[in-house]
This record gives sequence, C-alpha cells and structure tokens, in this order.
Amino acid sequence: MSKLVLIIKREFIAKVRNKSFIVMTFLSPLLFVGIGCFVGYLSTMKADLKTIAVHDETGRFVNQFKSDEEYKYVDYSKVDLKILKDSILKESYEGLLVIPKDTNNSSLQKKIQYISANSPNITFISDVESAIAKKMTQENFDQKGLDTLKINNAKAKVSIKIKKPNGETTLEGLNLVKTIVGGIFGYLIMMFIVLYGNMVMRSVIEEKTSRIIEVIISSVKPFQLMMGKIIGTSLAGVLQFLIWSILGLSAMFILSAVFGVQVGAASGAQTQMANVAQSGLAENIPIILKELHELPIATILISFIFYFVGGYFLYSSFYASIGAAVDNETDSQQFLLPIIMPLILGVYIGFFTVINDPHGTIATVFSMVPLTSPIVMMMRIPFGVPWWQIVISMLILFGTFLGVVWFASKIYRVGILMYGKKPTWKELYKWLKY
Repeated sequence: MSKLVLIIKREFIAKVRNKSFIVMTFLSPLLFVGIGCFVGYLSTMKADLKTIAVHDETGRFVNQFKSDEEYKYVDYSKVDLKILKDSILKESYEGLLVIPKDTNNSSLQKKIQYISANSPNITFISDVESAIAKKMTQENFDQKGLDTLKINNAKAKVSIKIKKPNGETTLEGLNLVKTIVGGIFGYLIMMFIVLYGNMVMRSVIEEKTSRIIEVIISSVKPFQLMMGKIIGTSLAGVLQFLIWSILGLSAMFILSAVFGVQVGAASGAQTQMANVAQSGLAENIPIILKELHELPIATILISFIFYFVGGYFLYSSFYASIGAAVDNETDSQQFLLPIIMPLILGVYIGFFTVINDPHGTIATVFSMVPLTSPIVMMMRIPFGVPWWQIVISMLILFGTFLGVVWFASKIYRVGILMYGKKPTWKELYKWLKY
C-alpha cells in the first residue's frame, strides 16, 4: 500500500507542478468567458444588406414587404422580367420575387416564384410567404363580406402561468436553464475524462518507449503502477475542478450582489416573474440568478465529484491498458473509438432526451448504465432526481470500475513489456486469458 501511495503522490505532484496545468487552471475560465463574449458579439453583428427585386404584376403585394437591416425590397414591377433575370445572373440583386398577374388567389398562391443564384434563407422565405398570405387572407375575408375586426377580437390568446406546488410563480424557460446547467457539468465530465484519460495513456506510452517502465516494475507490481497513475491524475483533476468551482461561485455571488438578488428572498420575486414575457433580457437576469440559487447546487457539486472520479476511473482503466498495449499514440487510434462512442452517446441522449423527459425511461436507464451515467445523470440532477437513483447509479458505476480494472490490469501486465508488435483485438483477448 505504501508503494501505491508513493506512486499516487508522484503522479499528483508531477501534474500539479506542471506549468501547463497551472496556466490552464486559471486561463481556461477566462477562455470560456472570452469565447462566450465573442460568440455573443458575433451574434449582434449586422448581416450584409441584400437587395430583393420585386416584380408584382398584380400590384397588390409590393407594399407588403418592409425593408429592414438585412433585406431591402425594391419595386421593379414595371421592368421587363427578362432584364431582371439577367440582372440576377450579373449579381446585381440577391434575388427576384415574381408574382404573376392572376385575380384568383387560389391559383395565384401556387404560381409565385423566387429566383436567386444562392439558396435562400429559410426564415426569409417564411417571412415572404407570411406577408403574401396575410394580404390574401385579408382579401378573401373582404370578398366573403367577413368583418375582420370581429374575427380578430374573437381570437383567444392563452397565457399559461407556471407555478410551483407552494404557489410561487416560476420562470417559463426554467427547463432551458436547468438543461444548460446540467449540460455544462455533463460536458465538463466528458472533457475531463478524455483530457486526463489521454494524459494517463501518454504517460504509460512514454515510460514504456523509454524503457523506464522496466526499472519501475522491478520494484512495484504493474497493477499498483496503473492504479497509482489513475488515482494521482484524478486528484489533479479534482483539484482543478475545485479551483474552478470557487471562481465560478464567487462570480455568481458577485453578480447576485450587483443585481440585488438575495438567496431565498421571495418578496417581489413573484411580481417580477409574472412579467417575464414582457421583460427584456436585463430584467430577466435577476430572475434567472434567483432560479439558479434554488437549484440543488450542493447535490450537483458533490455528484459531479463522484461521477467525475467514477467515470474517470472507469475510462482511465481503458486508457491505461491501451497505453500499455501500444508503442505509440498512432497505434492507439484503433482502440480509442469504442471508448469515446459511449461518451458521445451520453451527450446526445442528455441534450435530446433529458430536456424533453428528464424522468422518462430512456433518460433513467442511461443514467444507470455506467458508460453513460456520469454525463446523463449530471444532466438529470438539476431537474430533481430521487436520492436513491443517484446512489444506485454511483454503486453501479464504481462496481463496474472494479470489474473493468481487473480485466484492464491483465492487459496492462502483459502489454507493458511487449515491444515492436502492433497489437490487435485478437491479441488483447489472448492477454485477458493469460
């Protein structure tokens, strides 16, 4: 046991003292914030103004199209259609909207064309169709002698208020907030597993190719060496996460203080939440922050550590055995795809299933399957998961790790001293039988 502790200590200190570890620990949050701000800035940038030529032979629809910052509509109804088409080929206009002369709206709605050398934006086509349909509908009402004012007044507008069992009004888009929070933690687990798993694999390959491993295993057992690398690297990852958590929580409390949000305060919150639909983004920030405070933050953080450690232990056993089996990183590629696929599957299930049905059969099953549970369960927890499901999921995860590490140690024990031969899946199976 003392040898295992020494290996863990060595691996942990080697990772923590590494300059890249120190730099990325404090630089990564800034990079994420910077990328987020950059993406937000790009989303606010105005698109290039596109000129749309309108050839309306009926003269009834040309005034329905309103120019904006992205599209400029120009009336060329009196210009010959062939000349306009030639202008499109010469790229004088982005596109040409042709409305032929037809007094019958039923037949006209099937004859309208949009001519362009480029594929049109779906939103643009939808807006054009909506503008034309609105005008046609109004004309149809007039032809049938219907009072459009009465029709509009008769339309019902339903606004459902979302409340909690205690009667408090909640945020309409709260599920999206929970999905984002769960998605961030689930994605962090996947990122950590891949990042630190590759560290373990590269460390094993480096020691194997430099023949240092032959000296090391003369003093320790291969199993102790493998577990020491896995545990030491995982502790470095936990330390990095704790630093990020402290920085993140500090930023959250600072934002709360700036926007005047008190944790657990209920006064005035219901009135604000009732007007969320009419409020701007700036007014919604205090509400979102309050809802974030009401999430099971302690459960999320504690579960994250357990699922990170369990998921990392499980996958790092695979990474360590692969590193022992190959002589270079190039040979390892054929074995990495089956390892990465369950992680990708967990992310897809989380984003496409958990958001719609966080307590459904698919989400619940995959939050128990050990290869996907670290990601899927972390995405479910913000929605409220019974404690017994979390406990069972963790027990299955760590139990699977114990079984996998037993098999992985067999591959590690044989492969660590194998040189000059590219391993195959058949070879790995033989090593398992030794």
